Amino acid sequence: METGTMERRPRRRNRKKASDPKPSPDAFNLYGAKGTRPRFGFLDQAAIEHLKTRAFDLLETYGVVFVHPLAVDALRKAGAKPGRDADRLRLPRPLVEEALAAAPKEVSLYGKTPARDLHLPRADGGFVMRSGTGAHGYVDPETGHYRNLDLAAVAEIAAVASDLDEVGFIAHPFVNGVPEITADIHGLAELIRRTDKHVWLQPYAKENVEYLMRLAVIAAGGEAELRRRPLASCITCSFSPLEFKYMDTEAILQAGRHGLPIHACSLPSAGGTAPLSTSGLVLMAAAEILAMVTAAYVLAPDTPVIATPLMFTLDMRTGSALQSCVESLQAAGMAIQLMKHGFGLPAHTYGAGSDTPDVDVQSMAERALLAQTVALSGADILGGVGQLECATVFSPVQAVLDNEVGAMLRRFIRAPDVSDDALNWDEISSIRAGGHFLDSTHTLKHCRDQLSQKAFMRQDRDGYEAAGRRAAFDRARDIALGSIRKAAPDGLLGEDANRDIAQLVADADCHILGAAAANKGAVSVI
Repeated sequence: METGTMERRPRRRNRKKASDPKPSPDAFNLYGAKGTRPRFGFLDQAAIEHLKTRAFDLLETYGVVFVHPLAVDALRKAGAKPGRDADRLRLPRPLVEEALAAAPKEVSLYGKTPARDLHLPRADGGFVMRSGTGAHGYVDPETGHYRNLDLAAVAEIAAVASDLDEVGFIAHPFVNGVPEITADIHGLAELIRRTDKHVWLQPYAKENVEYLMRLAVIAAGGEAELRRRPLASCITCSFSPLEFKYMDTEAILQAGRHGLPIHACSLPSAGGTAPLSTSGLVLMAAAEILAMVTAAYVLAPDTPVIATPLMFTLDMRTGSALQSCVESLQAAGMAIQLMKHGFGLPAHTYGAGSDTPDVDVQSMAERALLAQTVALSGADILGGVGQLECATVFSPVQAVLDNEVGAMLRRFIRAPDVSDDALNWDEISSIRAGGHFLDSTHTLKHCRDQLSQKAFMRQDRDGYEAAGRRAAFDRARDIALGSIRKAAPDGLLGEDANRDIAQLVADADCHILGAAAANKGAVSVI
């Protein structure tokens, strides 16, 4: 990519819509305003305000490191001050607050067809889910065997996730069996031609960002069409603690140029790259996300930014990273409260996932606790569908089970109607002795309103035994395999787009691998 002088665009100043969400003074009563989900949180309003203040203080008095020279120059021009280290910038509170006020409070994630479009926050106060990303391992739904995740697995993930009602968009996983340096390009190329849902881009190196964007352009049918209906969004990550690599700043720049929403992702580990306490972990994520919001405001004005705190805790006995331990669950809930109700940003975190390597009772318990915690804390997106072993393994069977949990949870957080019609007041106040409501007009009217699930079982003992003790896992496996077997073998984009994608991947390999070979032994900042 050419790195000439960046064109400065006027920054918006405090143009907040009247409809933008504002934190309620009693934001953590059992129920929010009419039409919103029930609320739960570890933080009261005073705690939220204290964490907000400390996040602003940390950015203003200590600051963050940006490696990308365009970001450094632009932030300095916007008012950032030098810090104590080379490349460290202190971000004044007024600049960060200006960026927060200007940040779009609504975001649309488009699919290839309008039926797949997502608009956040949801009108019903609920959430959407997304598939897991970053996994290197794959549990084959046919055999149950573990293997390295390859392009065939990407096609299967796309087939299963495309059929899951609660999964709104799909992230490309890590791919083995291709050049490691360009694995992100190979993975996205396979995914983006096999689903009509929105996709999530995750670059692995600075040279790759442009190729990922060009894949999105091909799939959308051109640059103008991609800007009109961005069928992809892009992750940009901090390098905890409080640093930002060249690659992630480049992702902000190019996402802004192509009109793609940004998932501003902080992945601190308590006891490693963040303080061991849950509150210290949340503060680290908050400061890093606010820095990315500010960078996006300066470098790519009007680009939607989704706050994405992904919280980990180091097991002090083994050094392993955990995403579903009690401490990580608490931190995830607190971070979502702070992002959503403290700063008013769309919020995204893990809502599925476990620290066990298999689809087992531990996995289901951990992911159910995680999903309920962050959903009630206000998350707009619950990520991690299908992932196991702290986001390093993907299982299509687990993805189907996560979809079931998501459907239950979306129904669970919907505040029940207590009107006289819902109470069936006329009949309940005149029911005869020994009467029932089986033949009630009210029962007949609402009998199909109950949630009907596909994998979870409601079977009596006799039926269970007669069916050979098939459980929810077996039904989920059948569902996953059914989606895989009916998927179109050549994808959904057509011959011309498939050919263009294949050529782009070949060009990327030639360019990036050739450059890597030429620079072998040199140090490259990515």
